[in-house]
Amino acid sequence: QVRLVESGGGLVQAGGSLRLSCAAHGRIRGGTRAMAWYRQAPGKQRELVASITSSSTPVYADSVKGRFTISGDIAEATVFLQMNSLLAEDTGDYYCKLRMGYNDEDAWGQGTQVTVSS
Repeated sequence: QVRLVESGGGLVQAGGSLRLSCAAHGRIRGGTRAMAWYRQAPGKQRELVASITSSSTPVYADSVKGRFTISGDIAEATVFLQMNSLLAEDTGDYYCKLRMGYNDEDAWGQGTQVTVSS
């Protein structure tokens, strides 16, 4: 079983920065096809923030373009999210997701909390 471990969340003032990290541990069946960050604000559905593969340009939600940068090493199953110019609406629980090559199965991390004070 693969386990994703996230870190880097915390409390920051609006305009500040945070860097989230995610690393996979265990057996990844079929290799890593893609990794992504999602977030879930209180009372809202989980939404895609950014995703990355080994062969395509990263994808970003419109709300974070120009402020967030996703990076990582797909072969090593590690991914980062650099978040700059944070806004109060960026507050939420951030989750790392890994898509495996075997049947496109997904693995999720436990989440890390980001709170942006205005």
